[in-house]
Amino acid sequence: ELSWISKVYVNRPAVVRHAEQIKKWKTVKGNWQAAWLLKAVTCIDLTTLSGDDTPSNVRRLCFKAKHPIREDLLRALNMHDKGITVGAVCVYPARVSDALNALRDAGCNIPVASVAAGFPSGQTPLETKLTEIRLAVEYGAREIDIVISRSLVLTGQWEGLYEEIRLCREACGEAHMKTILATGELGSLANVYKASMIAMMAGSDFIKTSTGKEVENATFPVGIVMMRAIKEYYWKTGYKVGFKPAGGIRTAKEAITWLMLVKEELGVEWLTPELFRLGASSLLGDIEKQIFYHVHGSYPSQHELAMA
Repeated sequence: ELSWISKVYVNRPAVVRHAEQIKKWKTVKGNWQAAWLLKAVTCIDLTTLSGDDTPSNVRRLCFKAKHPIREDLLRALNMHDKGITVGAVCVYPARVSDALNALRDAGCNIPVASVAAGFPSGQTPLETKLTEIRLAVEYGAREIDIVISRSLVLTGQWEGLYEEIRLCREACGEAHMKTILATGELGSLANVYKASMIAMMAGSDFIKTSTGKEVENATFPVGIVMMRAIKEYYWKTGYKVGFKPAGGIRTAKEAITWLMLVKEELGVEWLTPELFRLGASSLLGDIEKQIFYHVHGSYPSQHELAMA
């Protein structure tokens, strides 16, 4: 529906002003804070996307995915029997089998997500992107994080962008597809809104802010614009699309602020792993530290918490 795209206008000063107000929100305290942090844990895509990833560090990551918070801390909160795990484990396609084996050995059914489609630059031929997606699904990934070709957005080739994402959706088969917009490289908030709309029209299950490799990753102005697009798409179609901010989210306070923003913009029904994820590699460590403080009244020594 190109008519949707041609009418898009984003009031940038208003968006930036709203984003500045968000930064001043007071965070919740006490038991409320602990509850929000545990909710954040269940929405994390625990990620390792390094050139030196090996089967052993993927196995360690998967163990942490199943046991994100120390057992004694969960017992102190009376949450030890609630089955709290992260939302997914995210790796490169070559490490999907390692993650699947590690999770199987751990006896849990956490989904494995894989980046694909020329991640992170998107500068590979479409045929290569589709082959990479199919291979990741064949290896056992249940969620695929694709990345769009930014050049299609920057040159206004909206039909070309739609077709590329549609073919990626087709290649994903039964796997859920998260479309990474790489918003820091799209040039304007209007382009962010348009790319969000087209990604949803083409069948994306989630839209995601960033690869985590750009100079600018998940920011509140971008988050507001993407969530407003999700809301409009829901009003027009009745279809709920998920949202995933990723890149640069490192502290428990930031995680809670993103949860609060989703609640304000989209509603409580979006605060589930099915419709909201946080892309993070180091966030879980700070969340566990804050829960430790809540339980014991002091911060842990370095050796008291396992590496995330």
